[in-house]
Amino acid sequence: MKYRKEVLEYARQHDQAADILKIKRYHVPDAKTKSIPTEYVEEDAEEAAKGDGRRWEDDRLMAAIAKYGAKDADKKRDAFEMLFDEEKIDFIQALQMPGTSDAEEKAISASQRKKMTLAETRRSLPVYAFRDQFIEAVRDHQVLIIEGETGSGKTTQLPQYLYEAGFCANEKKIGCTQPRRVAAMSVASRVAEEMGVKLGIEVGYSIRFEDCTSEKTVIKYMTDGMLLREFLNEPDLAGYSVMMIDEAHERTLHTDILFGLVKDIARFRKDLKLLISSATLDAEKFSTFFDDAPIFRIPGRRFPVDIYYTKAPEADYLDAATVSVLQIHLTQPLPGDILEALIERTKYLGNKIKELIVLPIYANLPSDLQAKIFEPTPPNARKVVLATNIAETSVTIDGICYVIDPGFSKQNSFDARSGVEHLHVVTISKAAANQRAGRAGRTGPGKCFRLFTAWAYKHELEDQPVPEIQRTNLGNVVLMLKSLGIHDLVHFDFLDPPPQETLVIALEQLYALGALNHRGELTKLGRRMAEFPCDPCMSKMIIASEKYGCSEEIITIAAMLSCNAAVFYRPKAMVIHADAARKGFWVPGGDHLTLLNVYNRWKDTNYSTQWCMENFVQFRTMKKARDIRDQLEGLLERVEIEQKSNNDSVAIRKTITSGYFYNCSKLDNSGLYKTVKHKHTVHIHPNSSLFEETPRWLIYFELVFTSKEFMREVIEIESSWLTEVAPHYYKWKELEESNRKMPKQRGKAAAELSSL
Repeated sequence: MKYRKEVLEYARQHDQAADILKIKRYHVPDAKTKSIPTEYVEEDAEEAAKGDGRRWEDDRLMAAIAKYGAKDADKKRDAFEMLFDEEKIDFIQALQMPGTSDAEEKAISASQRKKMTLAETRRSLPVYAFRDQFIEAVRDHQVLIIEGETGSGKTTQLPQYLYEAGFCANEKKIGCTQPRRVAAMSVASRVAEEMGVKLGIEVGYSIRFEDCTSEKTVIKYMTDGMLLREFLNEPDLAGYSVMMIDEAHERTLHTDILFGLVKDIARFRKDLKLLISSATLDAEKFSTFFDDAPIFRIPGRRFPVDIYYTKAPEADYLDAATVSVLQIHLTQPLPGDILEALIERTKYLGNKIKELIVLPIYANLPSDLQAKIFEPTPPNARKVVLATNIAETSVTIDGICYVIDPGFSKQNSFDARSGVEHLHVVTISKAAANQRAGRAGRTGPGKCFRLFTAWAYKHELEDQPVPEIQRTNLGNVVLMLKSLGIHDLVHFDFLDPPPQETLVIALEQLYALGALNHRGELTKLGRRMAEFPCDPCMSKMIIASEKYGCSEEIITIAAMLSCNAAVFYRPKAMVIHADAARKGFWVPGGDHLTLLNVYNRWKDTNYSTQWCMENFVQFRTMKKARDIRDQLEGLLERVEIEQKSNNDSVAIRKTITSGYFYNCSKLDNSGLYKTVKHKHTVHIHPNSSLFEETPRWLIYFELVFTSKEFMREVIEIESSWLTEVAPHYYKWKELEESNRKMPKQRGKAAAELSSL
């Protein structure tokens, strides 16, 4: 009863304060100063309007106020009635995950760690005690399997130990792969700081479309995909003395391919040391694959973690996560930060509680905003980190004592029957759930609140995640392996072989694109396509631009498509203005031409930041597109394609069709779009410039599954173009028959309708 009165009084005080002050009490760290505020000061209105990043933050803050502000106090109380009526989410403590440290042992706090010198910090890591044994093991064995928990220091420290032990003699490098770009960049930055060198000189990183290394680089972090591309130029990895494949347990597509390649290299390059690093207990499987290689175990510093399950399944895990955060914040003592593994990028929570700092972390978040999650939490405050599964193993955040695990992650999957690739929300594995729980025990005894039942954990979750190689499109990888002279894909040394049906489809697609001949051998076109770090369809599109004389326009379109981020943003307070600005860029023909128009108009302003703000365009996305375009320009020279421009809409759309003819859909007599080959029902995305039109034939960039299957980035084409660019794939008679079956009163393009 006493607790209930205290919480009710707490709620009344915040209602009164909100009415009087009308202050936004949710605080996202200041993007301008790049620091977490120690004092909570309301932002100046004029300053808040500057910068697309600031506008994005303000938009989300305004959304929180609109839902939970003083004007909406009644709804706010209803939304969190369970908190105030003691009808909280009921968790059951099922077990305790044992730690390697006693609960009474005093952990190093984030503020104490901040005061430590870099040398002291390095010595405080669990891996430091095993430095000499590790160096000796590497000298004695060519292949070494390393098992070490996330946070033990293996990613940042082991390459430094090897460098200090002289493994970079004779101008050799130490390489370390990461499954994610974020990890490769952040780890390289940290190691450069610890070594006292400039990032990009002695220590660097390489990710797709960005190479931050030099001739002096001795420690190189890279994504696994970039190492795969290095095999094209250096099949024996002659420039490396040590290659460390980190986070091997994540079993990404490129990592699995690397296993087979480096295993083969080790047979004839006896001087190359291979380190396979894993954070989970599957090291024996890697050891068996690498001819019974020895396992080097590094104990982590982990405190006990209490595991809690819900009594019953939660109908809405987002609401359950929101309530759980507030429940922890109201009932658990400070300090102690919360890590919430949410699918959404960011969702602002609750009752505008002053002491709650909300920070997102996900792959496409700008690096300066990513860095904020590592800064110490101000006194008398609590930090909530809203993370994707990037926080499972790739990133270690000090100060986390509580983990809320909804039990989901996003996962790519390829349907071999329909030829469609989906991005689905799926349940995680037991191994992933245990990794998430372990995050709570890094700095002291912790608690993990799982938003699913103990029965679901035991009976519905798989033991291990399905390797990406068994659930994704293999077109890019098959092209890469063919380029390396590996023709017998069925007998390639896979750790877990992919389904043969998926391999056959990849070969069929590459044959249709002209990358392979009828014997499955790489063609001249295929060799040129392999030079581009893009999927095969985009590579073919870029090369086809040579024929149609529009290479400048095509690499611009390719760069815009490769950003994997929204070009436009849409603040809720200015929806009408944002939509009007977006429509102002639309041009006849479709979305690819709209993207080209956006880039060219931005270029005409000398790449102005102000122009982006005025037109609701994401400056960071445009800057990234410019960087990618510069890389593609250099690759055009490498494959001897002259840069030409003709601004011909038909030529540009024919070029796009040359690469993406496989992604073709047509309007049927029911008024729905169906893919031409597999008769799969698809829909134009509401954000498309062609959404309110119904062209008869479309080419789409990709399919995205949300409420239904949407085509993202579409252009209108003529059916005759398909037989022109892919006569081996489409037959004229079949297309003519399809045209006869189309509805007569629908499917006319805007240009046709205006001429009637």
